[in-house]
Amino acid sequence: MAKLSIEDLKKIKESVQASVTLREGGSRAKVNIHMGTCGIASGARGIMTAVMDEIEKGDIKDVILTTSGCAGLCSREPMITVELLGSAPVKYIDLTPDKMREIFSEHVLGGKILEKYALSVGSETTF
Repeated sequence: MAKLSIEDLKKIKESVQASVTLREGGSRAKVNIHMGTCGIASGARGIMTAVMDEIEKGDIKDVILTTSGCAGLCSREPMITVELLGSAPVKYIDLTPDKMREIFSEHVLGGKILEKYALSVGSETTF
């Protein structure tokens, strides 16, 4: 995979934000990709690409894609947090693009937590 510059990431972010239209009153889900230095070094860019591909492929308009810094578990990166409207957030760890696609399909779109990849449920504020 080619290296991405900060400008590339900004363009990706703008593209995704422009293509994701939220339903009035909120969205169905939020996917937060932890992209601290440790996350990026562990492959978080590939995770981001996988999510963006799934959103584009499915023409999904009600999922928010965000990024944050390190969550303090550097050895378990790449990591994401999935929040479904009205449900406790779920942290997923040790991800690959294939695992991310499975999580997106099963949890983000289907509402089913994939315990085999999950570290924790709860402990954060839902949106």
